[in-house]
Amino acid sequence: MESILKAIKKKKIPIRPAVVISNKPDAKGLKIAKKMGIQTEVIDSSNYKGKRQQFDKDVIVILKKYKVTPTNGLVCLAGFMRIISPYFIKKYKNRILNIHPALLPSFPGLDAQKQAIDFGAKYSGCTVHFVDEGVDTGPIILQEIVEVSSKDTEKTLSKKILVREHRAYPKAVELFARNKIKIKGRKVKISN
Repeated sequence: MESILKAIKKKKIPIRPAVVISNKPDAKGLKIAKKMGIQTEVIDSSNYKGKRQQFDKDVIVILKKYKVTPTNGLVCLAGFMRIISPYFIKKYKNRILNIHPALLPSFPGLDAQKQAIDFGAKYSGCTVHFVDEGVDTGPIILQEIVEVSSKDTEKTLSKKILVREHRAYPKAVELFARNKIKIKGRKVKISN
């Protein structure tokens, strides 16, 4: 999130950040956003046990309040560790981006770096993708690769991948903002 906001501030991404929403009142991203002059909102997910769709409906109310609509908005998931309901995904179809610390379709879900180490992968990286109703299964926009050393641990690999995430995610948002992304089925085409 911070990398995206910094790129916007430097005018590398022609988009106006409307709001940062967190499901955790103590999220570090809220402090960062406030410091950068971005509006913040909290919807505490602990108040929604077993009510995922209602939580998502309430998020949509906030998005609309800030004029982030299904026709003109973009939702970037950054550190948001919740599965979004099909209701939300249908409302914002092809307008929700996520980043995952692996080269999808390999190692989806939690602990992707550990999965790569345990599997003996020689390369890993990160993937920016559109969110669909599966877990880390949406159309892929960009991927960045890192080599996995025999000495890498989950922690060292995570650090290497994070460097690439900070480059890939802002780039994907920029491509979206400049209308350079077209989706056809599962494939994403990036125009010049």
